[in-house]
Amino acid sequence: MTNQPDTLHWRDGDVPVSDRFDDPYYSLDNGLAETRHTFLAGNRLPERFTDGFHVAELGFGTGLNLLATLALWREAGSPGRLRFTTFEAYPLGAADMIRAQAQFPDLAGIAAELAPYWEQEARRIDLPDLRFEMVEGDARTTLAAWQDKADAWFLDGFSPAKNPELWGEGLMAEVARHTAPSGTAATYTAAGHVRRALEAAGFDVTRTPGYGRKRHMTVAELSR
Repeated sequence: MTNQPDTLHWRDGDVPVSDRFDDPYYSLDNGLAETRHTFLAGNRLPERFTDGFHVAELGFGTGLNLLATLALWREAGSPGRLRFTTFEAYPLGAADMIRAQAQFPDLAGIAAELAPYWEQEARRIDLPDLRFEMVEGDARTTLAAWQDKADAWFLDGFSPAKNPELWGEGLMAEVARHTAPSGTAATYTAAGHVRRALEAAGFDVTRTPGYGRKRHMTVAELSR
């Protein structure tokens, strides 16, 4: 049995805010720029892209990170297929997801390409250059049952203060267990307990400059 979809309202007409967590789905300044700074550059992409490179994500939200990553993959001329697995407890409805993605003209082509899949409530997408899967449910359960490993993690739950379930020591240990050797993780938060949980899980953790109003963010590389 899956959870009920998240519902949202729109701040200033174009920024989606979760009703469940009372937190924006992306930066109030520029969601795409934040994704590029935090998750793409934070995981040293596209430099590390290779055929079959596997990104995993906690918190799919509006799908912005998927679109931005696939756009970068194509811009870089990366060979083969990108793999992208996301863990999401409360998927948005198609109309809200499509409206949110429409805020980013740079991604309009990819957004239009994927919109029919969201309308069909697809949880798997296979394209010549993408293999996507959404794993629905509480990540504290679903990640433990996952049989794969990621080269890069996007840790993109809502604020740790409002969504602590996605930031605990147990889940960070599962992230490490499902990370390929020398794999990386990046997140917008620099909360001390999150950094300590990553360190305890076996990551080398660094606090780096964040995007926009966020002074700091966290990047990590698996050290064992």
